[in-house]
Amino acid sequence: MNVVTRAISRVDAGVLRLWDGLDRVKLLRLSMWFGPLLAGLVSVLLGQDANWDLRNYHWYNPYAFLNDKIGFDLNPGQFQSYFNPTIDLLYYGLASHFPTRVTGFVMGYLHGLNFVLLIVIVRQVLVAGEPAAFATARYRLPLLLGVAGCMGFSFLTQLGNTMGDNLTSLTVLGAIALLLRQWPQLLAGGVRAALIAALAGLIIGAGTGLKLTNANYALALCLALLTLRVSLWRRFSTAFVFGLGTLAGIGATAGHWYWLMWKQFGNPLFPQFNNIFKAPLASPIAVADMGWVPKSALEALLWPFIFTFNSKRVIELPMTQIIWPLVYIAFLALIAQHLRRLWLAAPGPATSIVAHGEAPGARLLLVFFALSYLIWLKLFGIYRYMVPLELLAPLVLWLLLHRVCTLPVARAIGAWCIVLSAIAGLPRVDWGHHYNGEKSFTVQVPAFAEPEQSMVFTVHGDPPMSWLVPNFPNRLAFAALGSGFPESPAFAERVAQMVAARRGPLFVMLTAGGLPLGPRSGAAAPDADTEQRQRRLYDAGHKILQRYRLTFNEASCVVYDARFGGGASDAYQLCEVGHLP
Repeated sequence: MNVVTRAISRVDAGVLRLWDGLDRVKLLRLSMWFGPLLAGLVSVLLGQDANWDLRNYHWYNPYAFLNDKIGFDLNPGQFQSYFNPTIDLLYYGLASHFPTRVTGFVMGYLHGLNFVLLIVIVRQVLVAGEPAAFATARYRLPLLLGVAGCMGFSFLTQLGNTMGDNLTSLTVLGAIALLLRQWPQLLAGGVRAALIAALAGLIIGAGTGLKLTNANYALALCLALLTLRVSLWRRFSTAFVFGLGTLAGIGATAGHWYWLMWKQFGNPLFPQFNNIFKAPLASPIAVADMGWVPKSALEALLWPFIFTFNSKRVIELPMTQIIWPLVYIAFLALIAQHLRRLWLAAPGPATSIVAHGEAPGARLLLVFFALSYLIWLKLFGIYRYMVPLELLAPLVLWLLLHRVCTLPVARAIGAWCIVLSAIAGLPRVDWGHHYNGEKSFTVQVPAFAEPEQSMVFTVHGDPPMSWLVPNFPNRLAFAALGSGFPESPAFAERVAQMVAARRGPLFVMLTAGGLPLGPRSGAAAPDADTEQRQRRLYDAGHKILQRYRLTFNEASCVVYDARFGGGASDAYQLCEVGHLP
């Protein structure tokens, strides 16, 4: 028994030494250097990115932009073909010139910089603002909250991939970090405060231009600046200058694209918000996908609990998380506490924040977080767009608990809640990867005698086919029919014009999973499941092409090899298209 007791004592002592060792400035600084490197290595281990959006438009869009294919092709990547490709130029350049491991490492490293910005924000809000209360964990607490933030489901499932949320979150966190780092100057007013606000707006505006779904963060941060503890005039002027900076940032990263869309189609956000701009090629829709938002006021009120128990309401992947109900309950407790104090004129709990005054920027951060969530709830409802909030959630929960509980209780509850949330959120799935290879994409392409006289159609939106397009001759036109694009009568006329302008031959491109490479005619019959799947695919393709007075010859289909990285074959087939009488 004495041996067991001594062993347990040694383990306890070792854990305490490790715990104390985390509270060192050198360790915190090293983690800020090595955190992004670790993210890069994890990205390499995950393998070549193969997510649905990459297949659909993240690879096609920069290619089309750089090769004068905008308007030459007709939405090969469905309506997403017309999203700003600027953010994808980085991945396109890397994947075009470097092996998949290099590309994956760079993308993961950049995503890992969120960890650095998160630590900067935590230190400014907690340690710099409340040195007495957090003297015993001055370096350990920012490190642990930073790690917890980066263990969120959406951040980890997008690590190293091309969806853009982990990349543009750098601009959101960067703008917040700048405001907090320059907090005294921001409150002091004058020219320097205006420059700080404008620069913060420029940073978050650049992210908004790169990915429009960040507009809710820019708006929320602008509104949060109205809560600064300065005069009313200074609040409005700071928010106004921030807004001007945001517009400048949007113009810097997206102005060229909006102008191109306006010249080409008559809608700078084509095809979205076409109910306003009335571009002829698309139907008069507002936004493309509103199927993720709550369906009623009651659902909106209970939304964090609803998508915790049924993640399919906000994301396509099976997701486990508990951080959002905890943050939501903490916000409700804070609101109830404020209402009680107003009703009874009673003082709040003797927390460190009440005792030492409001931590610099904490109020701004909480207001920003709440407004961002509410705007997201109204406009999007898609979970992966919440990466910046997911990164900040452990810090926000810590702040809220220290406002509604006494210090010892807040520390105990906060520690357990954040640890359990981080563990629960660990992803067991991702958006798709393949093995690494020398090239990110390898596609077998047939010879075209006169590519400028030919045309290729796609007739199914899932799986997407546009990732194959950059491997074909540049002057070969592509058009997606019956996809998610909001087609109009003018769209059908454009298709007819493109067909009439070419002598042919014309082709339809279809997926070919499970089929042997080479001509379909004379090939061995596939298994029954593959044959049934292909029959459904052919029938659906015929039905869509018939709307345009076209058909295709199934006997002419030829299967070609295509691969992501070093993964298994992702074959496709080309079939000759003819005119219906």
